[in-house]
Amino acid sequence: MYDAVIIGAGAAGLSAALGIVRSDEFKALKEQGQAPKLLVVSKLQPLRSHTGSAEGGIAASLGNVEHDDWHWHYYDTVKGGDWLVDQDAAKILAEYAPQTVVNLERSGVAFSRTEDGHIAQRKFGGHTADYGKAPVRRAAYAADRIGHQILYALWQQCVAEGVKFAEEWYVTDLVVAPSSQDESDNGTSDETNAPRKAYGIVAFDTHTGKTHAIGARNVLIATGGAGRLFHTTSNSHDLTGDGMALALKAGLQLEDCEFVQFHPTGLAHTGILLSEASRGEGGVLRNAEGEPFMERYAPEHKDLAARDVVSRSIMAEVDAGRGVADPKDPDGPKDCVWLDMTGIDKARMDEALPQVVETIRDYAGLDPSKDWVPVKPTAHYTMGGIPITTDGQVYQWRDGEQELVDGLFAAGECSCVGVHGANRLGGNSLLDACLFGNRAGESIAKRLGDTVSTPNQAADDAQQDSESHADGLPEGYEPVKQAADERKRNVSALLADAPDGPANPAETNENDEDNQIQQPDDNPYQLLAELGVTMERAVAVRCDAESIGKALKTIKETLLPRAQALRPHSATPAFNQELTAIWEVNNLLELGMAVLEASDARHESRGSFARTDFPKRDDGRFLVHSMSDAAGEVSWQPVHIMDMPPQSRDY
Repeated sequence: MYDAVIIGAGAAGLSAALGIVRSDEFKALKEQGQAPKLLVVSKLQPLRSHTGSAEGGIAASLGNVEHDDWHWHYYDTVKGGDWLVDQDAAKILAEYAPQTVVNLERSGVAFSRTEDGHIAQRKFGGHTADYGKAPVRRAAYAADRIGHQILYALWQQCVAEGVKFAEEWYVTDLVVAPSSQDESDNGTSDETNAPRKAYGIVAFDTHTGKTHAIGARNVLIATGGAGRLFHTTSNSHDLTGDGMALALKAGLQLEDCEFVQFHPTGLAHTGILLSEASRGEGGVLRNAEGEPFMERYAPEHKDLAARDVVSRSIMAEVDAGRGVADPKDPDGPKDCVWLDMTGIDKARMDEALPQVVETIRDYAGLDPSKDWVPVKPTAHYTMGGIPITTDGQVYQWRDGEQELVDGLFAAGECSCVGVHGANRLGGNSLLDACLFGNRAGESIAKRLGDTVSTPNQAADDAQQDSESHADGLPEGYEPVKQAADERKRNVSALLADAPDGPANPAETNENDEDNQIQQPDDNPYQLLAELGVTMERAVAVRCDAESIGKALKTIKETLLPRAQALRPHSATPAFNQELTAIWEVNNLLELGMAVLEASDARHESRGSFARTDFPKRDDGRFLVHSMSDAAGEVSWQPVHIMDMPPQSRDY
């Protein structure tokens, strides 16, 4: 039983943990001998979190290299998100960005430096001075390894503060139930409409193969994005949309999940990201004829236009027959364009872009100081996610109002606070994770005084637990135990049907339809690959009703039944990666259907979301956030417009 449990140990989760332990409320309780119990659960060792792969920079109007203003950053964020941005949230993001970056430096982040010792800054797509007039140097960077620096610094600070980690534990269930269990159990309240409350989680320890019921007075989800929905992605293998799927399966909603950003410069046919910093330092995109084509699509900002604009421009060049083939596959499809970095001084390139240079040399066999590099858009970031307030509290959209889920919080890429709208600006994702992760942690800290046990109460609870609750959960947390018992049965059933399991599936499950569906060589990795291709054909960069409908049919009629029939090939629960992969592919299928349903419902093109059958932005009908549930129902929530009404979006 914990006062707070955080799921995920990237920038958002670690920032939330520090927000809690560094709060005045936490310190006061600790001094009184009532230190709250905090646990961070991660399916990876924390330093393997995807935050570490962020390359280019973190946005903040520090003004260290040239004059800047947070109001300009605010404007750029709203414009970059094609006016689907909640402006109250974007204002917080821009105003507190400098403070966030300075606090990261004080926590040990080793930023690159200017000649006079200040934090260095570079240009990034969509970031401008004087409300859109010219590119500005706003991205604070550490060569091209800023995510690595931030992740290590935050983790080290958490270790110094004594934060407890459960590493390589996979969270299988988020336990959310009506807030008044007694009433609903007695049938005196309507469970469907009753306010919801978080009671804890169920987690599977991959080292021991044991399933744990973990009660929590506060739960924060910070599990990252879902790039593995697509075949070509810059995301690591672990970004399988777990947190978003947990919310859907718990009966909650996702906001704006149809908006998936494709980064324009993924290294051809690998998906590996070549940072936007390569263009910020002077790299130029060229088509098969050698033309710097971005001059035609974004005459003012050219290669440093917003990411969705550049990605669509690349696809337009490919569609017009001006694409190039990957030199590694010269007879293959001409679905790439060139990234020309030869105009960057070699010494500067090695100093400012060492990771980009190394990636190109190792994976493409090219020297970017001499050779043009083949690139194509790669799935990079999910703008939508679990809906949260600016304090990190998860809510449901019901009857035209936000209904808070008691004790449930979210932060980072798995959440949607509304700052990215239809398209995220580069450098705003690390900022979002650190800033709103910290705010969510501070929100939890404010609740600790009301929920944490006194020393005597804790002793009483322990005595009661030893007598009546072998799992250590106090009275009122039965939903967690029930969910854990159900998950244990699920694990046992999956392992029992494994080829080397204790039972013969043909004898014990003669009537089990799942066993009729599963092919002998079927496995979750094959399904992940097929789902990636299906989603890429349906909604990568552009889509229409036909492509969306075809993908939904494939998932529902083919992939989903096969996923439900999957069984691991080993009956050993410990270190059984195939077991967790089965849960991951089911999570991605759940999320994929929600993305497609929301895409089908939005009849317009906005930001990263481009429908060829509805090519125009429609503010009259769709200046609203989509709110999707697991049943495929999509409702609409108004965007928070404050002082910037929608305008045309030109670069």
